[in-house]
Amino acid sequence: MPQQVRIGTRASTLALTQTGHVADALAAHGGLDLETVRVRTDGDRFTGSLASLGGAGVFVTALRDALLDGRCDVAVHSLKDLPTADAPGLVLAAVPPREDPRDALCARDGLTLAGLPEGARVGTGSPRRAAQLLAARPDLDVVDIRGNVDTRLGRVAGSTTGPGDLDAVVLARAGLARIGRLEAVTELFGPDVMLPAPGQGALAVETRAGGLTTDVVAPLAAALRALDHRPTRLAVLAERALLARLEAGCAAPVGTLAVLADDGTLTLEAVVVRTDGTASLRRSGHAALTPAARPDGHGAVSASDEATSAADAAAAHALGVALADDLLAAGAGDLADLRSTR
Repeated sequence: MPQQVRIGTRASTLALTQTGHVADALAAHGGLDLETVRVRTDGDRFTGSLASLGGAGVFVTALRDALLDGRCDVAVHSLKDLPTADAPGLVLAAVPPREDPRDALCARDGLTLAGLPEGARVGTGSPRRAAQLLAARPDLDVVDIRGNVDTRLGRVAGSTTGPGDLDAVVLARAGLARIGRLEAVTELFGPDVMLPAPGQGALAVETRAGGLTTDVVAPLAAALRALDHRPTRLAVLAERALLARLEAGCAAPVGTLAVLADDGTLTLEAVVVRTDGTASLRRSGHAALTPAARPDGHGAVSASDEATSAADAAAAHALGVALADDLLAAGAGDLADLRSTR
């Protein structure tokens, strides 16, 4: 008889689509009877800025409560929404392969950032995006906005589904790709213009700690192990370690991106920007991890080797901490009013 698994998710179109991708991937491994459980979060109920609501964690707490009280067996989050502190009683069981993490400009008339007129109104709910926009184009009028993807796109001039009161909005490419709205993108920002949020483009699958250790749940445990993507997990581990060391959350203008090459080199780049975009600090670093296994299976230690995995995770975490310390030593704390206790 298939193992019954309840997957907790927010009820937005994007969240349901993301959860559907995870459910399909888990179901592909067989032996699972999957049910979606919709959970409403504080971030869905209230309309203020994320900073005023307490940060991106407002999208996570209700889902975690549903996990802990047994209403669902796994929960799917946008990884960038997860607070960096560990959640007692829960474990990050899988990090699926990451979508393209870049930020996207969705502008009227096919305009790019350089082509926007002076004083153009650009919407974003992210202080990180706002600061980097102003660093690139100080003349822009950056407008704080909230709402789902369709609501935000409806605010771009020329839209037939909203007020059209903005010249452009900035959104994560990953979210647009997952709901089939890439046609709205007029420019993708490279890391030299806009570094993404830690974990952007990645998903997180959480379970109760110790809840996957019995024979009864063996099919789910095996499916989660197969879903976990080593390069993505190690990259976001480094990014989140940097964010935690800086004691920064969604209200801090911090961008970072890690990439794991086939030779085992993990490269981490980060930027801290003054909120008005008038100054920034950018640093990068590298760590040597275990190379990826070749197709013939030779020349590398398997990613399933626990000792190797633990060593790689420690190195990725250390890289994030070291780069954060470098930024702090250069004055990042004063630049962005970070609360680090370093």
